[in-house]
Amino acid sequence: MRRPSRVPVIAVPLVAATMSLAGCGGGVTPATQPAPTGSGPASTSAAPDYASTLQTQIPEIMKENAIPGAVVLIESPGKGSWSATFGTAQLGATVPMSLDDHLRIGSNAKTMTSTVILQLVEEGSISLDDPISDFRPDVPNGENITIAQLSEMRSGLYSYTFDPGFNKTLDDDPQKAWTPDELLAIALRHPANFEPGTQFEYSNTNTVLLGAVIEKVTGMSASEAFEKRIFEPLGLKNTSLPAADDASIPTPHARGYQFGTNVDTIDSYAVPSDRLPQVSDGTLLPIDQTEASPSWAWTAGGAISTPRDLAVYAKALVTGGLLKPETQKLRIDSIKPTVAGQPSGVGYGLGIAQFAPGVLGHDGQLPGYSSFMVHNLATDDTIIIGVNLSASPIKGENAAVVVAKAVIATLYGSSATPAETTSSTPTPTST
Repeated sequence: MRRPSRVPVIAVPLVAATMSLAGCGGGVTPATQPAPTGSGPASTSAAPDYASTLQTQIPEIMKENAIPGAVVLIESPGKGSWSATFGTAQLGATVPMSLDDHLRIGSNAKTMTSTVILQLVEEGSISLDDPISDFRPDVPNGENITIAQLSEMRSGLYSYTFDPGFNKTLDDDPQKAWTPDELLAIALRHPANFEPGTQFEYSNTNTVLLGAVIEKVTGMSASEAFEKRIFEPLGLKNTSLPAADDASIPTPHARGYQFGTNVDTIDSYAVPSDRLPQVSDGTLLPIDQTEASPSWAWTAGGAISTPRDLAVYAKALVTGGLLKPETQKLRIDSIKPTVAGQPSGVGYGLGIAQFAPGVLGHDGQLPGYSSFMVHNLATDDTIIIGVNLSASPIKGENAAVVVAKAVIATLYGSSATPAETTSSTPTPTST
């Protein structure tokens, strides 16, 4: 998310299935990592046809991208439902991953923030056309930046997660409990990157501002608003937005890893090519980020959930279980290409991403963890992937998205994934 989900990464585009999903250079499995192995199907008595392909592909992809552990959950009324776990929840040990593992879900939380914003629009408390200056007079040019532009990532505001001093503090004081005002102060001392509404650029500052709007309008904390408006109605008992002073993650959970410090990865999560052999032989290991405070991500990427909860949430997000039909249509219709002139590429709208036609959801990345959630409107399929690594050391890509490419290609074929484009989020993405 980071930077997106460094908070998350916001939606990372899937490349064409015709790309090599396994051949990204030499294998880079750390020597201390057990060979990834998949569990059997957990959702059906007989494994669906696609399961054997993924059982072979996913361990290969994990090995080549130094991914310690992964959880895959697929709910498909047409192709058959299936789930599996791979690898280890802790480097240096054989600790199976679990479908009940709690994960930091990074930028997937952005969808929750925008969902609450849209609920407030339905209630007449705010309008998507309201300027952010109505709620935060300290935002430069805020009278010309609307709530909609913040949600759609078209405000032009600098993302605080790219600030070098901020990233140094993350490394030096990983337990620091950040306040929204501290995060916004960092962002707003930088000049805007472009005029509002003129282009797309992923910025965690946008979603932190929306969190501030939620608190001002509802009179409750963002954590309470999420709980009452999203988690309770959907019965998500293992999903939360922790308070700033709570860096814990509920049990069970996998240990979370990231190659490189936050400062090292401002521009890319990729490990320098001359150091990849050290990843392969185990002399360069990822940093354990499990206990690092997610408070800096807040409403842009600080939430925690499980694969099972995310499956319920992703379907509601895409089909409209939390919004009125007309509001849900407004949300889906808001999706526009993240890169001008590339209508078949990744799209982004009011806190929701489109990875392929009708395949909607988001991804997330926080130091230690990455995740991917989509629902396919045409087939009613839901796909959830959770990984205990921020990003592949090869290209620096969100590790869950690396796995997702294989899943999407296997389920729907090459025509279902857009041709490779630039990421819908900035390279340093951790939310």
